[in-house]
Amino acid sequence: MNNYHELLKSSGLKATIQRLGILEELQKSGHCSIDDIYTTLKEKYPSISLATVYKNIQTLVEKRVIIEVPISGAKSKYELKKQDHIHLICQVCNSVEDESVEVVTQENLMLLAQKDSFILSRSQINLYGVCRNCQG
Repeated sequence: MNNYHELLKSSGLKATIQRLGILEELQKSGHCSIDDIYTTLKEKYPSISLATVYKNIQTLVEKRVIIEVPISGAKSKYELKKQDHIHLICQVCNSVEDESVEVVTQENLMLLAQKDSFILSRSQINLYGVCRNCQG
């Protein structure tokens, strides 16, 4: 999705240069920490502050335009909101890879939640291990 103006507008947000830059960086890189996003944006917009990036990231998360991916023992990474999927997170290099969630898995999550009279609105499954690149 490259129509970020429309995406922001439909989420009740103004399409500021900072927000557009964040979305473009996430589209390009897939999963980024706030520090990575700030470093990239600082090159394009030297006057941008880290506080501005933090504030905009939080707003985009609150409006569910982007998703926070918590990394155990490291800073969270962020990604554009997309179809539900599983994250494979390397505990050595902190890389994040997406894997699709099969329909059966999604149905099992719904059944598990319903068993406890829990209304599931969204889910995020993070699997931690060692990626192919760090195994040897």
